[in-house]
Amino acid sequence: MQQPRHPQEIPPGCPAHGNVQMFGPLFGADPDSHYAQLRPFGPSAPVDIAPDVQAELVTSYDAALYVLQNPASFVRDSRRWNALNEGRVPADSPALPMMSYRPNALLSDGAAHARLRRAVTDSLATVNEHQLIRQTQQSANYLISQFSTDIRGQAELMAEYAQPLPLLVFSDLFGCPPDIGDRVIAGISGLFEGKPGSDEVLGGALMELIALKRRRPTADLTTRLMEHPAQLTDEEVLHQLVTLLSGGTAPLAATIGTSSALYLGEDWQVGLPVEDAVSQTLWNYAPIANYAAHYPTHDVELGGRVVRANDPILISFAAANTDPKLTLHREQLSAKAHLAFGAGPHACPAKDPSFMIAVTAVETLLNQLLDVEMRVPFHSLTWAPTPWIRTLVTLPIRFTPRAVPPAAEPAGSNAGQTPQQQSAASSPSGAGPSRTHAGAASQSKGGLFSRFLAWTRGE
Repeated sequence: MQQPRHPQEIPPGCPAHGNVQMFGPLFGADPDSHYAQLRPFGPSAPVDIAPDVQAELVTSYDAALYVLQNPASFVRDSRRWNALNEGRVPADSPALPMMSYRPNALLSDGAAHARLRRAVTDSLATVNEHQLIRQTQQSANYLISQFSTDIRGQAELMAEYAQPLPLLVFSDLFGCPPDIGDRVIAGISGLFEGKPGSDEVLGGALMELIALKRRRPTADLTTRLMEHPAQLTDEEVLHQLVTLLSGGTAPLAATIGTSSALYLGEDWQVGLPVEDAVSQTLWNYAPIANYAAHYPTHDVELGGRVVRANDPILISFAAANTDPKLTLHREQLSAKAHLAFGAGPHACPAKDPSFMIAVTAVETLLNQLLDVEMRVPFHSLTWAPTPWIRTLVTLPIRFTPRAVPPAAEPAGSNAGQTPQQQSAASSPSGAGPSRTHAGAASQSKGGLFSRFLAWTRGE
């Protein structure tokens, strides 16, 4: 008699399997096959987004737009969540940090959403584009300086570049002094890694930053939020900063990593610009893969399937972007028609700066390490087994090591230069304070942000 098959060997969608499981190594290795299993259900399908956590997942591009653009019927406040209110969601579920209510613009509706979102968008609008590019270049140059002198000529690009780079840029944008910036980075990094106490570390650091800006306001994003006519409370400022950090840094790291891998991959067409690699990432490897929980205010029908009021409907940005029905006329769509940044009233308010940071990060890497290449083929790279973020686990690269680390460049020194000029300026022979040994900045005391600031000062 044939032995029963192990549950992991049962194909997703098989009746013996229950809902399609959108988590774990099998999902991480091949999410597209899971989306293919869901499409026969119609524009949406029932899934387990985490163990014992059920949701309706929208996989159709048109249906995703319908939900995202109809805030009267689909709201974001998870305090409506039936299963949560009925005690059916495990207290330690990994879905809770991603779906639980917080008083921020992302999870608010109506007038509350409009007020908070206006404060965020108006504050982001004051960020100078050229200054943001310079901040990104400077952060990138620092991180490259830390691994480019490795005599093996090897590095792990996710951990050493893609992940820390957005953290440095955001700490700078927030106007953090060195010690607070270190704790902000430690807190948000710990949250992503599931380290106990990280929430308290992050909250304490940001509240200290807010108190500092109350005493001494400066030209930074934190101060602009605090001085906005919406008159946010300190707690509201805190939650908007956390949202910007969590919604900006991890997806940006994923975008930088995947875009770099695509550009360096064996299938990339030589001569195409970096912008194309970033756009392809946003279309085919949406960094925020499955997210944006909505709660219908009444029973709704999606393609013949009825979803009860207050049962969560999640958007699969990854599946919607790769909807087979979309590919028939995708060439006619704008390059920005993807849903990687969402749509409707809750669309990402920082999509243009995010795209700019990602392009600048990849270009700076290519300009600084002219012979950089991946150590493994693109199709052999490993992806994180999480439903929320589509991100590489590692990105091993090799390059010709530098004999001497590049000098720190004063802020703004690259403004208006071509990539070739930027590369030359940041080479060992470029202007700037000299260094006598590799990793000089890494010997400075403090965390990542403290070391970065010390490097910029040539210490």
